[in-house]
Amino acid sequence: MNILFFLTVKSDVAYIFDDETLRQALEKMEYHKYSAVPVISRQGKYIGTITEGDMLWGIKNQYNLSLKDAERISVSSIKRRSDNRPVYVDASMEDLVDKALNQNFVPVVDDQENFIGIITRKDIIRYFYDQLQKSGNGDREETEA
Repeated sequence: MNILFFLTVKSDVAYIFDDETLRQALEKMEYHKYSAVPVISRQGKYIGTITEGDMLWGIKNQYNLSLKDAERISVSSIKRRSDNRPVYVDASMEDLVDKALNQNFVPVVDDQENFIGIITRKDIIRYFYDQLQKSGNGDREETEA
């Protein structure tokens, strides 16, 4: 199966540029109510994933600041605990599912490492659940329970 079936395209994804400020990142994440978002360069390259925790620990451990001070801190200066590992656009379904087991979303990059969108774990689960329902296996399990 082609993983692009699941893709939420870049234009529909909330992401942060690596040169945006901490305040901009916090405000964007608050507005969208996300706890983690992709970070990309202005050239479109996937840099990593930043979480609320990354920002909180960065504020605590690296800076003594107010929200006004957060306007001077670049997202790229915040240490990230871990990044959501991307898949290439031609990745196999097995690779996609393997990554989604440990990530809420999987960034997708093209062969030049340009960020093109994400695939959410929710969309993958929904697909497999729908397939289970179509095959009739979902109905049998519900009646047996």
